[in-house]
Amino acid sequence: MSFVGDLRAVVRGRDFRRLYATRLVSQASDGIFQVGLASWVFFSPERQPTAARTAAAFAVLLLPYSLVGPFAGVLLDRWRRRQILVFANIVRAALIAIIAALVATGLDGPFFFGTALAALSVNRFFLAGLSAALPHVVARQELIMANSVSTTSGTIIAVAGGGVGYLLRLAYGSGDVSTALLVGTAGVAYLCSAGVAATMGRDLLGPDYDPDRPQTREALGRVLRGLTDGARHVYGRRRAGAALAAIAAHRFFYGISTITALLLYRNYFYPERVEAGLGGLALVFAASGVGFFVAALVTPQATARMRKQTWIVLLLVLACVVEIVLGVPFREAPFVAAAFVLGVVSQGVKICVDTLVQENIDDAYRGRVFSFYDVLFNVSFVSAAAFTAVAAPENGKSYAILGFIALGYGLTALGYGLASRNSRRDLAEMVERGSTISARSRPKD
Repeated sequence: MSFVGDLRAVVRGRDFRRLYATRLVSQASDGIFQVGLASWVFFSPERQPTAARTAAAFAVLLLPYSLVGPFAGVLLDRWRRRQILVFANIVRAALIAIIAALVATGLDGPFFFGTALAALSVNRFFLAGLSAALPHVVARQELIMANSVSTTSGTIIAVAGGGVGYLLRLAYGSGDVSTALLVGTAGVAYLCSAGVAATMGRDLLGPDYDPDRPQTREALGRVLRGLTDGARHVYGRRRAGAALAAIAAHRFFYGISTITALLLYRNYFYPERVEAGLGGLALVFAASGVGFFVAALVTPQATARMRKQTWIVLLLVLACVVEIVLGVPFREAPFVAAAFVLGVVSQGVKICVDTLVQENIDDAYRGRVFSFYDVLFNVSFVSAAAFTAVAAPENGKSYAILGFIALGYGLTALGYGLASRNSRRDLAEMVERGSTISARSRPKD
């Protein structure tokens, strides 16, 4: 089925349409906000980022969320998820207003990064809530289509929002007040997303009632024990666990590629032309967005003909090849083509992993698992930033790093392929044992 066909199939449901619209408006705001943030931190004429400064910025903005994520999971499994979607957007809009005021006055110290950290942390909380809520608005057999449509559309609209943000930056100008106005525009859009979420029923998105679940205060006091329980739950469902490990590895190597691209466009391709560097990087992200859309077209059809695990392995192998073939020339045109292919890989893997987790994790654990999923995303990306800070030159050009990324993708494909084969064998053995026990328990004639 095509992307348009998938979209038609899942948007028949009114509740899915509202959840979908909440995602689209919010992620368009993300794109605008990220352009404003990148313009201020990385592409300001007064600031020339080094690999170490870039790594530090990503660490400040993303790594501390690893401490927030486990607590967020507890709340996602206890609070009404519809209310979370509404108030998360309102909180983000308030934080964006503070950030805009700081940008307008030229302040970029610890308070600025702390506020940006809070805004991005709420955003991860919001996205985890969307994923945990999705099985409540579509049938189980439609999850792969719904994930393909919603997550891919959300990523594409975020890229489109980035394009709008770039155009607004050109219209507003590059000064502090103009950048603050750009950031403030994203805050208004977050309020619109909150309004869309408020049209859904308060109890529509779960979580399901569990009489044995402890009270929220008690659960927050036992977060580490809860994480252990969640880990055991994932471990007992090896398909989900292996998929999470694969996407964490992919995120690490994808993060190295992203940060080296930022350094290349800022310090290698256009060292003296900041606006041209930002425009070139925008083209790279636009190519990635097209790749995300193509992944939505081909992934449902591919997984209709093969296992989701097989499709993940093929995509990782493709990433391995592309890093060498299109990365080694260190020219802009091959980099744009590589961004497109890696967009296909990234979104195709994510669609399959999201579905594998949703299919193999009980609803009472979904919030915690998807919050942990986001933590893996952040930790993997920040680890990539730390690695790049140590290994990459200031202009980002390194053949050794390209080889390392390609080798990493290849080993990840091999490891996940073996793990998915073992999980399939375990499942077959369980089914066979169950059939044997059932046959032995039948009364004899």
